[in-house]
Order: sequence, then C-alpha cells, then structure tokens
Amino acid sequence: MKALIIGASLLLIATPAFPASVFRCIDQSGHVTFSQQGCPETQHQQRQHTANPTPGSGKAVQMAHPRSKSDAGRSTNAGLAIVAEKDDGCGNRVSGSERRSAIISKQIRTGMTRRDVESALGRPENITSSNGRDRLRFRDSSGQVRTVSFDEHGCVQGKR
Repeated sequence: MKALIIGASLLLIATPAFPASVFRCIDQSGHVTFSQQGCPETQHQQRQHTANPTPGSGKAVQMAHPRSKSDAGRSTNAGLAIVAEKDDGCGNRVSGSERRSAIISKQIRTGMTRRDVESALGRPENITSSNGRDRLRFRDSSGQVRTVSFDEHGCVQGKR
C-alpha cells in the first residue's frame, strides 16, 4: 500500500503543469470577463494564453540601471531636502531619545508635551488653569507631590 502511495506521488510530481484554457469574454458594452467554461453566445470570445513559467526559464530582467560616468562625479546629497519632520507641537526641543530616557526615569524636561508628562508620572491629581496655562499636580506612591506648569501651547515651561 505504501509503495502505491509513493508511486502515485512520484507520478504527480513528475507531471508537468500545462497552461489552462481561459477564455476572454467581451460583451456589447466592452465589459471584459474571464472564464474557463467559454463565453455566452452574445459575447465575443478569445482564447487567452496562460502560462506560468518556472523561475529561471526566461530572460533575466534588469531591475536597475547602472550610473553613467557623468553621474558618478556628482554628489549624491547635493539635492538633499527634508520633506517632513514630525512636530511635537513644542518646537521639538526634546529629541526622541531624550524624551524616552526622561519618561523612563520619570524626569520632566522643558519642551515635553502634556502627553509625555502623563506617560512619565501618570494621571494628574489636580489640574489648575490660569490665562490659558495649565498647572498639573501629581502625587507618587510615596506621597511626594510634583507640580508641572505648561505654557499656552501645552508644553512644559522652563524654570523662571
């Protein structure tokens, strides 16, 4: 029984894959459909060639063109332009790595956003607003109170 299964499997593996017959059907309005059973009599029928060649059986396709000698002397960054830069709303005064380090160590830096502060210290215990500026009060697990002041743009203010 095992020999029969192995023999049948070998026959299936050795059988080449022949292209299927596919018909391209075009109706009176120009709508195109594909079918393996043929087209209705009211539609124009064309046999479509379908072949799925095995990799490496055709001519190689060049994916990129090498630079010409005139391009080689030019500097590649001569036309370098920054298209977009993420703006945190506070003038990007704190870099990404500084921001991450401050949040992890629960430090607050001038230029951090309210979201950054809440990521570092949690939800505020109290919020006070005056003249468009917010002051948030936080209490940690040991009972220590910290107050953080924000400017009218929602950025941590520096000490005055």
